[in-house]
Amino acid sequence: MVIVTTIRRDVLTLPAAELGPDNPLPPLRPLDELHRIEDRDGLPREMARQIGYEPLRSLLPVHVRDGYERVREPRALDTLVIENDRLRATVLPGLGGRIASLLHKPTGRELLYRNPVFQPADFALNGAWFSGGIEWNIGATGHTTLACAPLHAARVTAPDGGEMLRLWEWERLRDLPFQVDLWLPEDSDFLYVGVRVRNPHERPVPTYWWSNIAVPEERRVLAPAEEAWHFGYERLLRRMPVPSYEEIRQHPYAADYFYEVPEPRRRWIAALDDDGNGLVQTSTDVLRGRKLFIWGAGRGGRRWQEWLTEPGTGGYCEIQAGLARTQLEHVRLEGEGEVAWLEAYGPLSCAPAADEVEARLEAVLPRAGVEAAYARWKPCADTEPGEILATGSGWGALEVLRADWKLPGTPFDEATLGEEQEPWLRLLRVGALPEPRRVRPPGETLVAPHWRDMLETAPATPHTEYHLGIAQWHAGDRAQAVRSWERALALAPSVWPLLRCLAVADLEIANHERAADRYAEAFDDLCRERRDAGERWTAATAALGREAIEALLAVRRTGEARAVWERLHFATRARGRFRLIEAGLLLAEGRRDEARAVYDEGFEVADLREGAETVGRLWERISDEPLPARYDFRMR
Repeated sequence: MVIVTTIRRDVLTLPAAELGPDNPLPPLRPLDELHRIEDRDGLPREMARQIGYEPLRSLLPVHVRDGYERVREPRALDTLVIENDRLRATVLPGLGGRIASLLHKPTGRELLYRNPVFQPADFALNGAWFSGGIEWNIGATGHTTLACAPLHAARVTAPDGGEMLRLWEWERLRDLPFQVDLWLPEDSDFLYVGVRVRNPHERPVPTYWWSNIAVPEERRVLAPAEEAWHFGYERLLRRMPVPSYEEIRQHPYAADYFYEVPEPRRRWIAALDDDGNGLVQTSTDVLRGRKLFIWGAGRGGRRWQEWLTEPGTGGYCEIQAGLARTQLEHVRLEGEGEVAWLEAYGPLSCAPAADEVEARLEAVLPRAGVEAAYARWKPCADTEPGEILATGSGWGALEVLRADWKLPGTPFDEATLGEEQEPWLRLLRVGALPEPRRVRPPGETLVAPHWRDMLETAPATPHTEYHLGIAQWHAGDRAQAVRSWERALALAPSVWPLLRCLAVADLEIANHERAADRYAEAFDDLCRERRDAGERWTAATAALGREAIEALLAVRRTGEARAVWERLHFATRARGRFRLIEAGLLLAEGRRDEARAVYDEGFEVADLREGAETVGRLWERISDEPLPARYDFRMR
């Protein structure tokens, strides 16, 4: 048999913003997460239990990615293209393995919403995220921390003897390895996607997965359900009839609709245009949930659409498929267990009605055919990769070295260990965390119980106490964390990271005056210590300065807040986030007209958080006029 499926390297050139440096400060504060339910009474028992099952309370050990801006220039993004004579899938291995495009070659139709730009925005759990294509969300409720991170990629032998593209990485929030296998059988109109998430630990781990598919927003979305769970970003989940296409188009605000697919029904979701052409996604039954997300017809939703792409281009909505009925749930994955399934993505043409879609789908891709494809793929999940096509992080290699885990099919090679892992490799091998060779912002902290145990038995140097305190804080032992940081202060050559941690601890117990004292002292120390205007120091100064100003303004110490502002780098003060901070500082100083002038001059807060209302709330304190459209990002 002649196999015509190919995998090749290519580049995608488009206007793109640079990601910039990560925020070097450890994210100690609780997540400001929109997706929370305050009242679970009346929900089905399983749903209520899974909503309450270990929701994510910290981003640690992951750092926040907030160094991007909104200046876009043509850039070449590395891609991997897998295609047969029917479909062409373009994958971004350096950006979470996102499928940026899925082209049906016989008709020339793009099946996805293909974003014409790469513009990060603050939507992922850890910040930087971008819209469009198909993304793989693992970890916890929300967009994955790997949205703008590189994955490992390689060629693998497919079930039919051809080529399959494997993507894999170590997800750090839950400490789980996962893989995504992209397989295009010869002459197939459907891209098969085999997914496996493994739990190598002896203990159960909460698991989360949603495949997120962006499609043009004018598409009619259909799923095999009569009812849906509506979530309108108001911390309430309610059951309702599936809204009509017209009701969806007129809904004013952003909303999630989680379809209540009856247990015997086949799992699928489709998005079709007015002529009945579009995309269908189906899967084996393990991937039980289906969802529609819309931005809404209101001004805030339209502004977000412009923010994430180019003004004047078509908007998008999202259709999704996940392990649970809603994205607010986490599923228990038993120790040393795994969960695996197969998805299929392809074109569909039929009348836009649920019964018509299901009948047509059964004709072109029978449910039994998907099950058979899964059975063929599953033994190949352990096949060792061939040619390496892209390299992800070294964190998986570090964990495999520590525990001597055997993970067939997803090798985490020691060659991927880098500068970030080097101190932790030293701790693993010799039992001591090395002191930094030069003064610089501190690096990554590992917080899992096994690393915390190693830090507790390592020599108690200031650097070790700093990292131990972060691990203790993550574990909920706040008092011991404070003691570790306080012990380190006396001997630490660099005290601002410790003072900043102690300031956050003060905020958590509502000791705002002492928090302000420590923030002011920390910023003074950083300014004395910073060696240059390099990327890491600039990022540290911006991050600490932002927190210090907010803490000082909270206790009305405007003069000290102004002093921090004046010592920020000029380029930092020109950023949109800091223009907003400047407007708040001016208002606190009683200079209301000058604060208003900041708005009139215009600014863009590149890392404006999904659902954030800070820009509008400050405007309400400055002006009695309606909020200008350019600043209206209201989602509710």
